[in-house]
Amino acid sequence: MNSSLRDQLLAAGLVTEKQARQAAQQEQQRQFRDRPRPKVGQHPGANPAQQKSNQGPSKGTPQNQGPGQQAPSPKAQANQAQAAKVARDQELNRRREDKAQRRARIAQIEQIIEQNRVPRLETEDHYSFIDGKKIRRMSVDAQRREQLTRGDLVIVRYRGHYAVVPAAIAERIRERDANMVVPLVQPKPTAEPDDAYKDFVVPDDLMW
Repeated sequence: MNSSLRDQLLAAGLVTEKQARQAAQQEQQRQFRDRPRPKVGQHPGANPAQQKSNQGPSKGTPQNQGPGQQAPSPKAQANQAQAAKVARDQELNRRREDKAQRRARIAQIEQIIEQNRVPRLETEDHYSFIDGKKIRRMSVDAQRREQLTRGDLVIVRYRGHYAVVPAAIAERIRERDANMVVPLVQPKPTAEPDDAYKDFVVPDDLMW
């Protein structure tokens, strides 16, 4: 109730001073109830648009995506997972096939060696050869040493040891797995120490 209306009612005797004060208090309470209230998290008097921008992205908005990017759909994610599984399965199958083929080649090579290797000798004479970084040796006689030196016979790896086969058989083995054939590399003989007096001529009439 505004002051002019209250004064007019009091002058006309229609309301008492007490009634006028009660009416004014009720009007103030009604206005207080009807005024707009700020939302939760919003400061009174702040701009709603500014409040929304300060709150950051909503829960449903991906935060790691740039402008124009969208999260992959569940179907796309399922397709990607299926493609990755297929690729893993193919790689495992390839490894299993390679391992099976390797075993088959080794078994075939061992069968060829078993059927064509020359008998092993037990002698006091030995033939030295290099395998990797180590010097190996095997018992030989004069004829076998000559055959190994000429390349008529070849040393091959056989079940953790060595065997000797003809050169033609070694070539068949090399076609299947070159690592099974030991290259023909003989260790160099130890050089004799230089004779300090080799350039001096010994007189025939020298007395010892």
